[in-house]
Amino acid sequence: MITVRKPKIVVLGAGYGGLTTIVNLQKTLGVNEADITLVNKNDYHYETTWLHEASAGTLEADRVRYQIEDVISGHKVKFVKGSVAKIDREGKRVILEDDSQVEYDYLVVALGGESETFGIKGLKEYAFSISNVNTARQIKEHIEYQFATYNTEEEKDDTRLTIVVGGAGFTGIEFLGELVNRVPELCREFDVDQNKVKIICVEAAPTVLPGFDAELVEYAVNHLEKKGVEFKIGTAIKEGTPEGIIVGKDDVTEEIKAKTVVWAAGIRGNSVIEVSGFEAMRGRVKVDKDLRAPGHEDVFFIGDSSLVINEEINRPYPPTAQIAMQQGALVAKNIAVLVRGQGELGEFSFDNKGTVCSLGEHDGIGVVFGRKIWGSKAAFMKKVIDNRALLIVGGPSLVLKKGKLKFI
Repeated sequence: MITVRKPKIVVLGAGYGGLTTIVNLQKTLGVNEADITLVNKNDYHYETTWLHEASAGTLEADRVRYQIEDVISGHKVKFVKGSVAKIDREGKRVILEDDSQVEYDYLVVALGGESETFGIKGLKEYAFSISNVNTARQIKEHIEYQFATYNTEEEKDDTRLTIVVGGAGFTGIEFLGELVNRVPELCREFDVDQNKVKIICVEAAPTVLPGFDAELVEYAVNHLEKKGVEFKIGTAIKEGTPEGIIVGKDDVTEEIKAKTVVWAAGIRGNSVIEVSGFEAMRGRVKVDKDLRAPGHEDVFFIGDSSLVINEEINRPYPPTAQIAMQQGALVAKNIAVLVRGQGELGEFSFDNKGTVCSLGEHDGIGVVFGRKIWGSKAAFMKKVIDNRALLIVGGPSLVLKKGKLKFI
């Protein structure tokens, strides 16, 4: 009896792109067609686009995540819990940090991003970053501790009530939107005068939400300023210190003393990609149109690990959840074509369904299907988008279990 060796498909990372790839592969390929393995450092997936809520404390951290076993088919997909140390391209194997190895015929790299501090001194040591469930929990607990401690000191330290957010991109603005709603609750809970609280957003670019519609940006800024946020636009963070940060604008430097500094201004691809010898820009591989790495017929890169050029403006698409999920769906189709040896590989074309930036649970701004929306309409659409991501990966049962079902 002749045994035909099944191709080994390995997906690294269970973020938006990786899980979408796995879910589509297990629907498309039969058990006898391929061996599919998913490698992830945690046994859960977390909704990256919800982390700002958990960081502010407006959403419990456990609501942000769900178990991988809830969405993968156990008899079709093998799950390996482990952290990737290196990809051995010549040996076609993935080496994990515990020195175990996973061999592949086709590899999908969806390792997600890492915080990028651009070499700014002291940021890694003294600033928080909104990067995963645990850092979100740390930020929430740290802020609560500052409020809880303020009134226990004989000499009140107002820097405990000063919160600096570095970056006015999507993550920074969405975190601020949650924070301005959370602060009044913290003040009531810990008997703190809200006038003592300072929330400062520092952004090096000349505008909030660079590249977004100017009218909607103005709406967001006005909304946040009315709720107490002070913006320092065109101002760069020069250094993080134990006391706060040093910023600069037009050759003038200023020290801002704050017990809480949250860095939300940069993301890069995974350092494993560079360690493994792939040609990359800040940890992101500029992929071919079929999402394979140039010169590698067996390795695909998606999500934060990939760099795809928007040919209309000749600039890379921002690495969003929407793009990662569309990439994952295409990669699953392309791998099925390769496994079966029939058909042609599809090329990635981003179908932009719109972008929504939340400003707290009941407010937001966005462009959906070419139309500008703001206020409660944008907040409603944000919840629809969040639920849709759950639906694509885990179906109606996951939406009922983890979804945002309160729309007003």
